[in-house]
Amino acid sequence: MTNNHINIIGTGGHAKIVIDIANNFSIVIDGFYDDDTKKHHTLFCDIEIKGSIDALTNSNAIIAIGDNLTRKKIYEKAKNINWKKLMHPSAIIANNVIINDGSLIVAGVIIQPYTTIGSHCIINTNASIDHDCVLNDFVHISPSATLCGSVLIGEGTQIGAGATILPNVKIGKWCVIGAGAVITNDIPDYSLVVGVPGKIIKTIKNE
Repeated sequence: MTNNHINIIGTGGHAKIVIDIANNFSIVIDGFYDDDTKKHHTLFCDIEIKGSIDALTNSNAIIAIGDNLTRKKIYEKAKNINWKKLMHPSAIIANNVIINDGSLIVAGVIIQPYTTIGSHCIINTNASIDHDCVLNDFVHISPSATLCGSVLIGEGTQIGAGATILPNVKIGKWCVIGAGAVITNDIPDYSLVVGVPGKIIKTIKNE
């Protein structure tokens, strides 16, 4: 296992993003892994899909799947994986930001000082995360979403495209914040929130 090699779990749109980031840093992609057996030993973007996820052990890898719960389940089942984090070269990341293993930072992202990004998070295209934010594991910040200063995002929560979270707001775990929503108050666990200002429309249970 060498540090400039990586395996990619998943063969959808996020996998294409990982390929692009890896190419920017001359990282060698050894192969893809996907549980759809019909895809095995075929090519995805000219790289072989080698087999099921369970077959990947003792290797560098990243999970390139947008669904937060799926990423968590894969992480919990995987054995002896050296989880890698990837950051697009166009991302602007302050020097004292902490980004944990398995996370993916996409093109155009801005992350300001004293922010912590958990494991296996996705910070998607042009998202902006201001100072002193804390994102727990398996969070997905969708394209062009904005987190103002000192925002806390619970495990597994999805912030929709173009949503805005105002300063000092705490959002619970496994929430879904709808596209374009503006969140002005704290949100409890398992909430589906939409609108301006954001309103809880139902409780969801997806763990």
